[in-house]
Amino acid sequence: MLYSVLADAVLLFHFGFILFVGGGGLVVLRWPKVVWLHLPIAAWGVWIELSGNICPLTPLENHLRRLAGEQGYSGGFIEHYLLPIIYPPGLTRGVQFTLAAVVVLLNAAIYGYVIYRRRAARG
Repeated sequence: MLYSVLADAVLLFHFGFILFVGGGGLVVLRWPKVVWLHLPIAAWGVWIELSGNICPLTPLENHLRRLAGEQGYSGGFIEHYLLPIIYPPGLTRGVQFTLAAVVVLLNAAIYGYVIYRRRAARG
């Protein structure tokens, strides 16, 4: 039971991590110092998408599920949990590049606004 709870905790952390990768720039609008946490996390998320690698949280969750007597899953977190919701036919490399581009562009726009706002406040 403990391993099952730990696997679920990793799953929730992983989901929150993905949300923060994509939307952490919005948090920076409210709390600008969060930029120092968000930038490396966003860079990691984009790198994972572009490189085609699997986030280490996925094998960790699978390992904990196997220790709990449950079955792990193949592929990554996105393919297993989010793909059926967002992209029913399958996740392709093109989709992964698109996701990475959306994350970069969204956060670049938000950071541009944060920089503009800071400069305007100084001047």
